[in-house]
Amino acid sequence: MTKPQLDPDVADVAPNELALTAYDEQHVVTYIRLLQAEGQGADWREVARIVLHIDPEREPDRALNAYQSHLARAKWVTEEGRLLRGAGSK
Repeated sequence: MTKPQLDPDVADVAPNELALTAYDEQHVVTYIRLLQAEGQGADWREVARIVLHIDPEREPDRALNAYQSHLARAKWVTEEGRLLRGAGSK
């Protein structure tokens, strides 16, 4: 597994493959932060600015697309990709 970065920049769109990618492994902390923010009911614009480093006032479409794709990927890696569950768990 690639060592996750604490606060990496993100691509405009998260991966959409049916297997874990090196990008997923590098962005584990980003995914955790997105899931926590959603669980706390945070405003997506604030999350985009702080977690994804994209200003939603200046780039609203890019920020929203990045937020939605990364949140969807975060859910996939935890539910289907099993990235955060550990090897061998169901």
